[in-house]
Amino acid sequence: MWLDYEMLRLVCWGVLGLFVIGFALSSGIEIGVSILLPFLNASEPQRAGLVARLAPTSTGNQVWLLVSVGVLFAGWPTVYAASFASFQSLLLLTLLSLFVRPFGLYFRASIGPETWLEKWDKALFISGLLPAALLGVMVGNLLKGVPFHLASDMHIAFLGSFSGLFSPFASLVGATCVALLTTHGAIYLQTHTQDDLYQRSKALAMSTGIGFLVLFALAGGWITHLEGYHVSTDILPNGVSNPLTKFVKRGDGLWLDNYEHEPALWALPALAFVCGIAALVLSRLDKAYWALLASAVMVVMVILTMGVSMFPFLAPSNISLNSSLTIWDASASENTLSSLLCLTGLLLPVMAIATRGLYKMLP
Repeated sequence: MWLDYEMLRLVCWGVLGLFVIGFALSSGIEIGVSILLPFLNASEPQRAGLVARLAPTSTGNQVWLLVSVGVLFAGWPTVYAASFASFQSLLLLTLLSLFVRPFGLYFRASIGPETWLEKWDKALFISGLLPAALLGVMVGNLLKGVPFHLASDMHIAFLGSFSGLFSPFASLVGATCVALLTTHGAIYLQTHTQDDLYQRSKALAMSTGIGFLVLFALAGGWITHLEGYHVSTDILPNGVSNPLTKFVKRGDGLWLDNYEHEPALWALPALAFVCGIAALVLSRLDKAYWALLASAVMVVMVILTMGVSMFPFLAPSNISLNSSLTIWDASASENTLSSLLCLTGLLLPVMAIATRGLYKMLP
């Protein structure tokens, strides 16, 4: 392979981020629209039209999530194991709700009685709200630190509780994620609706967008005082994977370390704000297509902000600091990462083109 072990780890981390972004942009539309369905005051034909538009994309959008999980499993198996051990209940609820939604979208139109239609609409709402909120809660826990311990034989023990995952900060990040995806979904609706439904989508985009900007600012302010993590010993990017060979320290504001060393990184959260404001202004001016592009960039910038803030950590432990997992010491072997990069290098453009083509073919 033309890349050394350090660059393989770094590039594969970037590839993982691209698949997460693909999932957020594609499924984010579905999730956002599903959450907004009860608030659109749409007639039954209008609801049926919206559901019929989303149904063809629903199954394909899940592929982004499956591949993201697959990349994590292949590239950083210890992180995969720690995440599933710690977030088992949250992940189960998230996956169930995500995979219920395609059934709701497909079968809603084939069931006649109005009472069943109402039940399917509620199921679609829940299948949008739960994954958005719970994925945000998991991100909040990653930033706060997850209570797991890694034994010398690599056995992972989760030492927290289900209720403990819903800390105030994690709940704030969950609410921020819901606001982000509902804004994205509302602006998408604005590009594909007319008349009264267009006006309601426009109003919802404004209210959810303002809510996102406020919540994102609150979360950012909280992070400046939140205990972050820092590797206090020498990092060996080309070394053998062993998470227990390093020492980690924790302290207020340490998640800002990367921004202090590379001030240009401040452009990422700044662009998230700028693009969020631009999306609302363009939506207000009835430039829905450009508003959707600005909204998409906003989603990307939020994900990148989270990634570079935590770098090189993937799953920090707040109860056993030295058990924290980074991209350098928890990865698979060099050969595995080489194979993973070759496979995803072929898969990523195919999935991106297919997703774009599918949305473009919709009426």
